[in-house]
Amino acid sequence: MLYAIVGEDAPDSLKHRLAARPAHLDRLKALQDEGRLLLAGPFPAIDSANPGPAGFSGSLIVAEFGSLEA
Repeated sequence: MLYAIVGEDAPDSLKHRLAARPAHLDRLKALQDEGRLLLAGPFPAIDSANPGPAGFSGSLIVAEFGSLEA
C-alpha cells in the first residue's frame, strides 16, 4: 500500500533538520534501492530551491509499505 508521510517542521528547526539530514538521506536511499520510494522532497519556506536561513516548513515522502506499522 502507498503511504504519504507529511512532516511539519517546528519553528527555527533548520539546524536540527541539517543535523538529521545524512541519516534521513540514507533511509530514503534504502527505500529507493528496495523499489519502495515513489517521491520525496522538502517544502521550502520561501519560493526558492535553496531557501537559506528561511529554511523549510516540512517535507513529503510517498513510499510503499506492507502495513502502517512497517
